[in-house]
Amino acid sequence: MTVFDENLILETINMIKLYNFDIRTVTLAISLRDCLSEDVNIVCDKIKRKLDKHACNLVKYANDIENDYSIPIVNKRIAVTPISLIGESCSVKDYVKIAKTLDDSAKNLGIDFIGGFSALVEKGFTKGDLALIEAIPEALSVTDRLCSSVNVATSKAGINMDAVLKMADTIKKSADGIGAAKLVVFCNAVGDNPFMAGAFCGYGEPECALNVGVSGPGVVRAAIMDLDKKADLGVLSNKIKQTAYKITTTGELIGRRLAKMLDIPFGVIDLSLAPTPAIGDSVAQIFQAMGLEHAGAHGTTAALAMLNDAVKKFLCRRFIGCIYSCIGRRRHDRGG
Repeated sequence: MTVFDENLILETINMIKLYNFDIRTVTLAISLRDCLSEDVNIVCDKIKRKLDKHACNLVKYANDIENDYSIPIVNKRIAVTPISLIGESCSVKDYVKIAKTLDDSAKNLGIDFIGGFSALVEKGFTKGDLALIEAIPEALSVTDRLCSSVNVATSKAGINMDAVLKMADTIKKSADGIGAAKLVVFCNAVGDNPFMAGAFCGYGEPECALNVGVSGPGVVRAAIMDLDKKADLGVLSNKIKQTAYKITTTGELIGRRLAKMLDIPFGVIDLSLAPTPAIGDSVAQIFQAMGLEHAGAHGTTAALAMLNDAVKKFLCRRFIGCIYSCIGRRRHDRGG
């Protein structure tokens, strides 16, 4: 017989109803490396078929899980292989046509955003990279759900100053309407980024994987507010870690079930402290709960560093724990 803890049930209800806890996004990362062709029309057809194949049930299943658990899933998204790599195989590099194909597919599938209209140019340009960057302003103006990103520098490779100059002009041209809000210019972009607006599926990623982003500012703020005002930094850090555990465990439960329904691997989970327009769902209010007068006051950088450190250390320990768990299961299966 399963025994439920009333306090934990009420805590979860309060997290959702009072503190804006939700699944910020479920993002399907899809590799388009097998969509290459010299004919841009064939590329677009391949892209459409692949997105339809892997994402046809994403929204439906996400809505079903949302109803089952009564936990909001705010966004359903897709991230694809950087399109500069896909489009440069075409004899005629019509990146705007590919952008429209991605956007139309997202609309037909009910997807909120699709990311990956991207180029990685920290060391230099290929013809495909240049063509994509030049197409960004038009591509963003004729689409509704497409997001774009360009990585212009890394600590290892340095800064591509030609790319910086070109992106400055691209940002200005994209600033008409909402275009600039869907464009990210990176330094030190990670190899795979499933979260908008700079999302793209990394070159070394599997065919398809599901990633989950969980919203945390309101819940973390509420947890800190419950602490004794005289609590030291060690107690404060541990409280943040405990709260991160509760939030991400819920997100992992949702993500793994959805991945199983879609019959694809589960990827990563991200605890987002990014603010939303909802009242009380702001990282600035976390700083105030910590004791700062306001965000930007003396101590803000130290408070942010401690907040990030607590969350990262928890996620790292969770990852190591998963590895030990897998090793233990394998040893048990082998009788060792």
